[in-house]
Amino acid sequence: MKIAYVCSSLSLGGLELNHLRNALWMQARGHEVAIYAVPQSPMFQKAMEYKLRCFPIKHQRKYYAWSAAFSLARQLKKDQVTHVFIRDNRDMSLIATVKARMGKSIIAAYFMEMQLGVKKTGIFHSLRFNYLDYWFCPLPFLEKQVIEWTHINQSKVYLVPSGIDRSEIKRITKEAARTQLDLPQNGFTFGLIGRFDLQKGQLLVLDALQRCANTTVNLVFLGEPTRNETNHVMEKMEAFIKEHHLTDRVFIRPFMQEVGVFYSALDALIMATRAETFGMVTLEAIAHGIPVVGSNAGGTPDLIHNEAFGRLFEPQNAADLALRMNEMVSNPIDFDQALWEQHIARFDHYEVCKSIEQVVSSNT
Repeated sequence: MKIAYVCSSLSLGGLELNHLRNALWMQARGHEVAIYAVPQSPMFQKAMEYKLRCFPIKHQRKYYAWSAAFSLARQLKKDQVTHVFIRDNRDMSLIATVKARMGKSIIAAYFMEMQLGVKKTGIFHSLRFNYLDYWFCPLPFLEKQVIEWTHINQSKVYLVPSGIDRSEIKRITKEAARTQLDLPQNGFTFGLIGRFDLQKGQLLVLDALQRCANTTVNLVFLGEPTRNETNHVMEKMEAFIKEHHLTDRVFIRPFMQEVGVFYSALDALIMATRAETFGMVTLEAIAHGIPVVGSNAGGTPDLIHNEAFGRLFEPQNAADLALRMNEMVSNPIDFDQALWEQHIARFDHYEVCKSIEQVVSSNT
């Protein structure tokens, strides 16, 4: 396959990183890949760092970007691209127009990263969706949502998860990890990773911590404030910690590339986002053998496999989160190794890429 990974996003979050990772994996499997992105975007720069072939596109509006679509279609035809992959739903209208112009000469696939939110059964959504050749859903609840909330031809919908490279899962001893992060060696330690933002739930977790009956529990945050935004979340975190005398139990550490050190230092991860569609950090924690306390919404219940690998709490409810944290401390989860291996194997990047290839080759 000659694959164009198109993304007009100006951000560099989980969606964009998943797009880049998939491009690297498919390239390693012998496919010819290229990134089509906005030159000023962090994603374009990161793709250049990865030494992927990159082509510039403009950041266009979400709907009716006909001029941009015609220009992209000409470029894809010139580059003899056979498949175009997108992940950002704001690029769907663009690719639908490209597909309408290029017809069967190109295969268009959408990798779903965000929930639909509401039903999308109107004529314009239906026309746009059915220009796609494939709609890949990373989790069963999303597959069910697409089938029930859209009029897309169900034969185009496939369950293909976002993947992880298990060779990158590197654990060190808890003692060494806590030493490296300058954390207390004793006590049960929860952690939360991600940018400091109201949506990520750092303030909710702090509220839950001060409600915990067990006062030996520690908490570590790994991350940084949202770039180019002033939401004052970090200042609020620091004020809460000081006001509730938690300075010897709560620790804030800057984001680090070697996240295996962070996971190795934990007894459990907390996923406090209200409804994470597909929490890569949840999957990473479980892959590292760390249980997760997460919101009972979005993709988290699927990822922790009916609480086999964690505990669920009522979203946005600090009191319920505190109860689940107390349960985790008093009754830690020991993973069933056979079940864990079977569960994680579903997300192995080799299996993910093989699934994509099999779907495409069996339906062309």
